[in-house]
Amino acid sequence: MVDEKAKKVDSRARNWSLVVYPESAPENWRDILDDYHIPWVESPLHDKDINPDGEIKKAHWHIGLFFSGKKSYGQILEITSKLNCPNPQVMKNAKGQIRYFAHLDNPEKYQYKTSEIVAHGGADIRKYLTATGGDKIKLLAEMQDWIDETGCTEFHELASYARNERFDDWYDIIVNQSTVFLNAYIRSKRHDNK
Repeated sequence: MVDEKAKKVDSRARNWSLVVYPESAPENWRDILDDYHIPWVESPLHDKDINPDGEIKKAHWHIGLFFSGKKSYGQILEITSKLNCPNPQVMKNAKGQIRYFAHLDNPEKYQYKTSEIVAHGGADIRKYLTATGGDKIKLLAEMQDWIDETGCTEFHELASYARNERFDDWYDIIVNQSTVFLNAYIRSKRHDNK
């Protein structure tokens, strides 16, 4: 007997995740996804992940698909079958999933560069990668230490360094979140040195 409650559960979703393996995917797998004209995100090639037994996992990409309306499991299976990849999964938390593409919240795993996460079809991933809360505070403390250690007296020095050397973590905070604080800190250091 079919559970009536289970029948009413909507198994459709707007966001789906899947895994693509280089060895089984067609060469034009990105073109196949692009032809759907939807926003989608590609992780860096995960070729340094390790199984619990110490073996290196099979190289793979994590993919996030973002639809404007809900899609059924069957509809997504049509896509995964063209890519020769395992069964898709509903993406329950887009921010957590995109951050997982670089293992940002899993320090025990290999850390991939967020700059190697590729957005396709107009996907906006910056909102998922922006540091918040405790992460932001730690990064601001690192910046203060850098300012103190280098004797930085001009905001442009910090901004240039972050753009060239710390683009993946510091630069966004400087440009979009904490310009006023950092500029005030540098200015107060400059005046304190006089």
